[in-house]
Amino acid sequence: MASITKRNGKWQVRVAWRDTQGNWKSRNKGGFPTKTAARKWGIEQEQLLASGQINTSNPEWPAYFLEWFNTFKKDKISKSTARLYLKTSERISDYWGHAKISTVNRRQYQDFMNQFGKTHAKETVQKTNSIIRACVKDAILDGVIAKDFTQRVELIWSSDGIKVKYLNVQQIKQLVNSLKDGITPRMVSRYMIITAILTGMRLGEIMALNWDDLNVNFKTIRINKSYDYVNGGEIKAPKTESSNRTIRINQGLVDLLLELKANNQDMIFKTKVGTIPGSPAVNKTLKKHLASCGIERNNFHFHSLRHSHVALLLDKGVDLFAISQRLGHSNMTITAKKYAYLIDEHRARSNDQIAQVLDEISGKNNENKVIVAPLLHEQK
Repeated sequence: MASITKRNGKWQVRVAWRDTQGNWKSRNKGGFPTKTAARKWGIEQEQLLASGQINTSNPEWPAYFLEWFNTFKKDKISKSTARLYLKTSERISDYWGHAKISTVNRRQYQDFMNQFGKTHAKETVQKTNSIIRACVKDAILDGVIAKDFTQRVELIWSSDGIKVKYLNVQQIKQLVNSLKDGITPRMVSRYMIITAILTGMRLGEIMALNWDDLNVNFKTIRINKSYDYVNGGEIKAPKTESSNRTIRINQGLVDLLLELKANNQDMIFKTKVGTIPGSPAVNKTLKKHLASCGIERNNFHFHSLRHSHVALLLDKGVDLFAISQRLGHSNMTITAKKYAYLIDEHRARSNDQIAQVLDEISGKNNENKVIVAPLLHEQK
């Protein structure tokens, strides 16, 4: 019930209630010129309270986020994804400290994202914002806060240190030839790198392959699981439902993989001693062979081979839908966003080709023809 009093010629209102623990809470506001205006505000607050839009608890913002994660997300996401949520929790705590969630506003959140974006890449900024927004929306749904302080916030990100993530056709050939030179079944990391180049598979998907997943007659690989090399090596479901797929491979890769039968293991990439090379081992081998080929690429690692596979398929005219299916994306939009920089380069090349065709039709002489620069072959 609202109580209205007059002080120093102005009206003030106090709305009081008991929270779920039986403790008294209140909201106060003064400075109303008339009792009618004060009563109107009091009625509005009582209506908000009745509809659950006034935070009867008002927890600290970092504590609320962590509790939300443990309740709604922890048991439903992978361990690698959970690490991003926990890292986000740390960042919230570092910025807001013990601030109550009800005191957080859009200006603060914009400043938080501005600071974060200065030192992080686009994808990381977008994921972090998406995680926080989901938490805030649930806080509104639970009546903890009334307004969404993440709404209409502008995101910025850093482009520093972003390098080309793929190899061109010539470099891919160089690398594959280097990996094949003197290869034996004990050099399992080499086989894994070649498989990534020729399939675009993720490292965990490659590590999880067993011999039943390889169809020699139809030249296909079935991908329906992933190896959690970060958390002790358990076999888990693939990254997403759409990651369940069967992809076509060439005879050369089939023959290469069959060489690993000599290790006498149930899984394709298990060594003779029963271990599967993880991220440190395959990246060490990758860097060694890149160096031997004279290929310099900053921040190039195993997952960059997936980008190289996409670049190779685009260069050879494979359409985006087929590429998206091969990568295990649920739709082409994901592929287009993830590999936008490659698609932009491919589009520029296609535009040059279109201009050349039109010049030929319109009778332009050779001096005016557009010189087409291939997407991959010309990359330095």
